[in-house]
Amino acid sequence: MSGNLLDQLREFTVVVADTGDLQAIKRFAPKDATTNPSLIATASQMPEYRGIVDETLLQAKQDAGSGASDKEVVSLAFSRLSVSFGQQILDIVPGRVSVQADPRFSYDMESTIQQSRFLMSEFEKAGADRDRIMIKIASTWEGIEAAKILEAEDIQCNLTLLFGIHQAIPCADAGVTIISPYVGRILDWYVKNTGKEYHGADDPGVQSVTRIYNYYKKFGYETEVMGASFRTMSELVELAGCDLLTISPKYLNELEATSGELTRKLDPAKAAAMDIEKMTIDKATFDKMHTENRMANEKLAEGIKGFSKSLESLEGFLGKRLAELEGGAKVGEAALSIFEAYDLDEDGFITREEWLGLDSVFDALDIDGDGKITPAEMSAGLGATLQLMSA
Repeated sequence: MSGNLLDQLREFTVVVADTGDLQAIKRFAPKDATTNPSLIATASQMPEYRGIVDETLLQAKQDAGSGASDKEVVSLAFSRLSVSFGQQILDIVPGRVSVQADPRFSYDMESTIQQSRFLMSEFEKAGADRDRIMIKIASTWEGIEAAKILEAEDIQCNLTLLFGIHQAIPCADAGVTIISPYVGRILDWYVKNTGKEYHGADDPGVQSVTRIYNYYKKFGYETEVMGASFRTMSELVELAGCDLLTISPKYLNELEATSGELTRKLDPAKAAAMDIEKMTIDKATFDKMHTENRMANEKLAEGIKGFSKSLESLEGFLGKRLAELEGGAKVGEAALSIFEAYDLDEDGFITREEWLGLDSVFDALDIDGDGKITPAEMSAGLGATLQLMSA
């Protein structure tokens, strides 16, 4: 096989465009898409979406009742905004939209289940088909257990913040629809903590996803593996054949512009013939393996913290907007609240490690390409940051 690498990759991998750019979504035709609190926050504060926010807040205020607190109104409004923006995505992509469960429930199975059921019911009230909605849940033990129950109720789940085989195996045993291991973020951790350079098949992110893929195919699991967060073209080449790969426009363009022969590296037939030991992972084993895997331990905790802070930033904005609606004030600026949500160490700039949104969005906001986003860059870039991002 020859031609450009993107066309060849599509022959054995579902390519998902990792972008919030509507034109890129239309050009590269991603299968699935998703929302997250930070991008909803950005969109919510843009003039063209202000009407959706206002209508959602006022309706939530009415539905919550006169005795409801502002916090309860804001919580209801956030869930409904996720649905509203999710519905817009469904009008663009042919596949599924992922909506994030509250990351603050990551260690609370029952609350995750209840909120996921509520989100699904809201989508169905809006006319969406259940098979086009996925709930994004962090890959904690409690999140995986929640997903097991939800999948049995025909609520599809996308398990995110996944950094190791000890998370992946319970996800497959639970029958989740998709897992999203972060290739580039695993690499980032190893580069930072070892000082080494990694290339090709030696990349620890590539190795992690390859191990998970082969394990799934060896034992016939239906859970799909969607590699995400790439730092180099080499990572994409090494994972050719993965069920799905979510790729930024930068690398989609590079793949499309590169001619040559692409070799399939991940293959279910080859995996089925491998000598792989089947593992049983209960909670005690999960906890032990997670504690021993410092990379996964740190990245999972970091991810939950970042997602939670983003949601709190959005809730803060919605609370202020509710007061503004009742008092007649104008909407405030978006840049400061979004910036504070990601500046985890409060040192005045956002590094790639702190950034927990799309890598493509980080690249767009990092105007001078120095690996840091300043408040000025955030403010300048918000106008190009839309409410959509591909899963």
